Amino acid sequence: MTSPDAAAVAVLIADDDPLVRSGLTMMLGGDPAIRVVAQAGDGAQVLAEVERHAPDVVLMDIRMPGMDGLTATEALRSRPGAPEVIVLTTFDADEHVLRALRAGAAGFLLKDTPPDEIVQAVRQVARGLPVLSPSVTRRLMARVAESAADRRQAEARAGLALLNDREREVALAVGQGHSNAQIAAALHLSVPTVKTHVSNILTKLNLNNRVQIALLTHDADLPTP
Repeated sequence: MTSPDAAAVAVLIADDDPLVRSGLTMMLGGDPAIRVVAQAGDGAQVLAEVERHAPDVVLMDIRMPGMDGLTATEALRSRPGAPEVIVLTTFDADEHVLRALRAGAAGFLLKDTPPDEIVQAVRQVARGLPVLSPSVTRRLMARVAESAADRRQAEARAGLALLNDREREVALAVGQGHSNAQIAAALHLSVPTVKTHVSNILTKLNLNNRVQIALLTHDADLPTP
């Protein structure tokens, strides 16, 4: 017999502060569509608990003793069937969050995000949708060092050169934040065709999700269609 919460989103909470873990557990536990299956106080424990409980989503703090959240995110996202990761951060960790997104995290939340938004973000990420705050994203991009930006621009443009013309158009549209339906309308394509192009882009460029496509097009700094 299937348990009542069998379809609930399984969440692992990773934070070195027990009070933060407890607060997040209580907050998420109030939603019947979410089930907190484990907690972890450092990155190494995260990896072990993911193996044990197979969560759908990990809420990952950045600053933890031993293995930090960034290293844990990179290790998790390199595994087949990895859970989605939402990074928990503050404004003074912008570059670290950018690194986490490049590693394949589905997004990030500030620690002072309202509880209902955290709940919604977990549910959204579990459906395969990224969680990005436009204002914080702009701040992240503004803090990228010039030399690193030049190197990433060259690498990003080399990556986009692997795509055909239509795939590049779709990639740039994804970078603008457009949905598949919006891209289909703008490029006079069907939505299934757009989905196929997005899938091909991810495969050709060895990326995990739309967030990474958006970051790549931003790094390439090409004119938008």
